[in-house]
Formats: sequence, structure tokens, C-alpha cells
Amino acid sequence: MSLNDRFAAPDKLISLDQALAYLADRVTPVTSIEEQPLAACPGRVLATDVVARVTVPAFANAAMDGFAFRHADSTTPLPRVVERIAAGHPSTRRFGVGEAARIFTGAPMPDGLDTVAMQEDCAVETRDGLDYVRLPDGLARGANVHGVGNDYSTGQTVVRSGHRLRPQDVGMAASAGHPVLAVHRRLRVAVFSTGDEIVEPGEPLPPGAIYSSNRHALMALAGGLGCEVEDLGNLPDDLDVTAEALAQAAERVDLLITTGGASVGGEDHVRAAVERNGAIHLWRMLVKPGKPTALGHVGKAAFVGLPGYPVSCQVMFMMFARPVILRLSGAVAEPTSPIRFRVPSAAGYSKNTARREFVRARLEPGADGAPQARFHRVQDSSVLSSLVDSDGLVDLREEVKRVEPGMPVDFIPYAAVQW
Repeated sequence: MSLNDRFAAPDKLISLDQALAYLADRVTPVTSIEEQPLAACPGRVLATDVVARVTVPAFANAAMDGFAFRHADSTTPLPRVVERIAAGHPSTRRFGVGEAARIFTGAPMPDGLDTVAMQEDCAVETRDGLDYVRLPDGLARGANVHGVGNDYSTGQTVVRSGHRLRPQDVGMAASAGHPVLAVHRRLRVAVFSTGDEIVEPGEPLPPGAIYSSNRHALMALAGGLGCEVEDLGNLPDDLDVTAEALAQAAERVDLLITTGGASVGGEDHVRAAVERNGAIHLWRMLVKPGKPTALGHVGKAAFVGLPGYPVSCQVMFMMFARPVILRLSGAVAEPTSPIRFRVPSAAGYSKNTARREFVRARLEPGADGAPQARFHRVQDSSVLSSLVDSDGLVDLREEVKRVEPGMPVDFIPYAAVQW
């Protein structure tokens, strides 16, 4: 990781695009590589390409239950059914002119037969104790047959490194003959919340106090990205205590995440605490919500400081901390910016700043049945229910001043940024 190049964090607000470009250029994987059995691989980051050890399919096989026959015999009124072939039981018979086989899905095609007619399109007739099959007209040669190598061939790269493994990727690795895969070690992440006003859920709530929600949400988000998450509780508004806690945690984890205490208030000590044993590299972004977001390092551990308001905290995790985690974890093949879908806006919306805004919205069907984005009625950063009652974020870039009804907007579903 290239976060130890010490320089002063700029006071000028930086754009999210600048911050993400910085990540792409400077932040590299920090995790070692280990081999894991397939059952332990979902969600892990693949460290080396998966190369097929076999050709799939290795033999031509029936794509449907039906009857295998020689296409050259299509004009034969009733080929005789001389064998029954099931999956896993190859035929050793050499079929001749006018002979067919009852065949089932996945069964190897026997020598001499090249086409399969689906059973529902055929009729079997019995004469003198022998079965004949009436075939449909118009089948092309090779119909309903999977040819050799129809999926992939030996030596072909079937899953590329740098991606987090999905169930289908694990299935592909198994199909290609791999019982274990080389993956990156899980990223070790420690999560702190900060503030004298923070109380754990279930404890008595004194006057002026609030229950801790940010830390629990952040642990869930980091865990969803495959991290090993350590809950380090809440830090008081005390510079020395905060600095010592960060320094100790940095000795055993790869990434420190804090929420709150990174702004410019008199009791915001996180930035100064980080700088005692490291540096802040990026601080204060041209976004709403989430301006007081920071990137730095403490000792050998990377550091991300997120805002204290719950919406700002989670939005900036999704848009900034998530790509930090992906790159530190080795998922360098994944884009730093999430996928967006263009949908019309269901209503108007006016921006009141020149910052880039991530607006909570719900998808609903429009008059034509197609999805449209309905902005949540409340966009206050302190209103956590607005995240619960929405489906994703509408990304309004800096140059956008107003959204008119029906205007196309970029919608980011939570599903795209919470895994």
C-alpha cells in the first residue's frame, strides 16, 4: 500500500472523482495469499487466474431428453430405436443407417448419431415387438446437442484474478477441476465510534446521549465485503485516549475505520490523533452528505475517517470506504465507482449547493410500468429512516442544479454498494 508518502492534507475540498483516482493510483493490496477449499471461497478475492484443467463438455451430449439419430436419416420414416442411453453411461454401439437411440439429458452422444429430437415432438410406434420413432420435420443437423468445448477448453482462463468470488465463479472453478483456489487473506478491519454522547444499545440513556448506530452499521457493511471485523467500541472526546487506541489497533489490523470526530469542531480529535502516528492524505470532500471524510494511515494500517451523522457515515462508506476496502483486499479488478442505472425522475428536485449529492430515493413503477426514482421526502443527514425507506442513491454531479420530472438520473441501488 502506498499511503506512507507523507504530505499535508489540502484544506480545499476535493471531488469524489479525485479521491477515487487517488485510490486507484496509490492504494494496493496488503493481504497475503492463501489456498482455501471451494466451500470457503465465496466472497473471497481471487489471487490467481483459474485456468481450466479440462474441456467442458469433454464429449458431445444430449441437451434434451429425446431421441438421438443420424441427421442423414431424416427422410427415413421411422428409425428403429435400438438402445437406451442415460447420463453417465456411454454407449459402445456403432449405430448404422436407420437406427436411433432413446437418450436423456447429459448422456454422451454415441458414434454415428449427431442430432436429437425432443421427446415431446416425437411419437413411438411398436411393430412386431420393435420400437420405431416418428421424428419431427425441419430439425437442423446437430440440433439439441452440446458439442465438445461448447463452454470452454483446457488451458482457457475461466475466472480472472482480482474479483470477489460469487457462487457462479466457485461453480465454474469446480467445473474446471479445481478443488482449492488461491485467494487473498481476509482484510482485518477495526471499527471505532467516537463521542462522549454515544451509548451502547440496551444501556440506560442519559440526558443528551444517543445510542450507537454507526459502528454497528459499519461492522455490518465491512463484514458484507468479506472483512474480519473487530469491534473496538466507542472512543471518548479525548485526544490522548483516541491517539493511543488508534496506535494500538494499527499494530494488528490492516484498516482502521472511525465515525465522527473528523470535522473541525472543538471536540473533534480524530485528525490530530491520526497525525500523531501517521498522516492524513485526503480530507474534506466536495460531496453531500459526507464532507468530513478522511483517508490516511496510522503506523502500517490504512485509516478511513467517516462522518458522525448516520446517513453521511453510511453513504460515504458505500462511495469511498468500500473502494478502499476492495483495493486493500486485492479486488483491483472491480471498479472504484459502482454501477449506475439511468431511470427517469418521478419528481423535481433542487440542489442547494455546488457539491455532488447522493440523494436517497425509492424505485417505483411509472405510468408505462418502467421504474422511476422517487426522492425521499427527507434528505437530512441525521435521518436514518431515510436509508431504511429507500432503495438506493441518485447521483447528482456537481454541475447539476435542478432535476425536472421525467429527467433521466443515475440511480445506484444499495445492492451494488453493500456487497
